[in-house]
Amino acid sequence: MLKFRKMHGLGNDFVIVDGRKNDFQPKPESIRHLADRRLGVGCDQFILILPPRSSQTAAFMRIFNPDGSEAGACGNATRCVADLLMQENGENACIIETMAGHLTCKRAGVNRICVDMGRPRLEWSEIPLSGPCDTLHLPLDFDAAAVSMGNPHCVVFVDNIEDISVDESGKQIENNSLFPERTNVEFVRILARNRVRMRVWERGAGITPACGSGACAALVAAVRRGQVDRRAEMVLDGGSLTIEWADDDASVLMTGPVTSVFEGTIPHDSI
Repeated sequence: MLKFRKMHGLGNDFVIVDGRKNDFQPKPESIRHLADRRLGVGCDQFILILPPRSSQTAAFMRIFNPDGSEAGACGNATRCVADLLMQENGENACIIETMAGHLTCKRAGVNRICVDMGRPRLEWSEIPLSGPCDTLHLPLDFDAAAVSMGNPHCVVFVDNIEDISVDESGKQIENNSLFPERTNVEFVRILARNRVRMRVWERGAGITPACGSGACAALVAAVRRGQVDRRAEMVLDGGSLTIEWADDDASVLMTGPVTSVFEGTIPHDSI
């Protein structure tokens, strides 16, 4: 039997397997089954916790989308895994290694975690885009900017966010040829200098209630355009995150809640 834990951050939900305690080797078809909300457990991403690869970190975390593809970063999942590791170690801080780098995590209150998401990448080749262009004003039929937070993001600025077709437009932008690795898409409307409304289309997952790395990317893009302060509340469908980017050379800090839903097992032969 495969043991797992179901957790979420603002409704962005995860099936988490501790690969330090079993020999589960995820295959794309297994991940697709586990992520299926009718045939499996159901999740926006599948998370595998592995032994640390350096003495500086508590664990190595791999992130998989529901279509079986692997992602480099996931802010909400990082908070969830950090919460588990801190409980396990009896500490209030830990460092998690991901494909996007080492992420320092700290407790920020009851069931709240702050994650240092690292410095944003703003050059076209770092995101990556298919060719040179101004990453603050993309050559799309949308008013959009591009940011990488260890995974690619397209931040689309809109006037009426509640009426936007996230499904139709998100799918179109995700698969645009400008993004050779596809992209996450954040639709944002500036409400105030310290408050931003945001809706999410995640690469390989579709519409989700929240995206931590996406909230970071959205703040960075809005700051670069001079539309918001460097610390703001990002209001997503699932709730709010606090994002801070102290200066252009600083890391982006993301603070938000974590929720543990249940633990369970699933037969190996069913996946």
